Amino acid sequence: MPADESFATELLTLPPALQPLAARGVVRRYRKGVVLIAEGSVGDSLYLIVSGSLRAYSSDARGREITFGIYGPGEYVGEMSLDGGPRSASVITEAASLLVLATRASLLAHIGEHPEFAFELLTKVIRRARAATLSAKQLALNDVYARLKLLVDEATADDSPLALTHQGMAQRLGCSREMVSKLVKSLERGGYLLRMAPGVYQRLQPLPSRW
Repeated sequence: MPADESFATELLTLPPALQPLAARGVVRRYRKGVVLIAEGSVGDSLYLIVSGSLRAYSSDARGREITFGIYGPGEYVGEMSLDGGPRSASVITEAASLLVLATRASLLAHIGEHPEFAFELLTKVIRRARAATLSAKQLALNDVYARLKLLVDEATADDSPLALTHQGMAQRLGCSREMVSKLVKSLERGGYLLRMAPGVYQRLQPLPSRW
């Protein structure tokens, strides 16, 4: 459905720089668990997130996954394929989501009227490329516990809880769910993590550098 008056209020929640682009796109609603982008496919569009959340990931022949990022309202995904090349990752809805699909043609028209957006888009691509490089470096140089510690430290830096299931952690860390379960349960017994609810952990004290 077009981005018409019925969605005007919701689209206004997007950052001002994205609102004119959203007005050119097509509004779509998706339930949780829908694969929007398949790694290796060819596409020339991006998704603006009005509400909900999307996860970018890759998987191997055995079904093991690694998560590159979780994206929420005000962000967008799919920009890495605007050069006409194959998609570098898959994208799935992590929750019911309201999205705007913007094609390459509508993006070019938007940039023609708002040339400053080209710099914003370039900045986004550079940041995500740097994040991907850092993730690859961490995966190569750190063992599973070191990567888990980094994940916990980043998530709880402001005393917020870590809200991830064991499967979600495994996808972020590039390892098996069984490995994560073993480490988390060990940290619980050691008094470092407290399970507050399913998939929610509070850090009680700084995790040791080695385990």
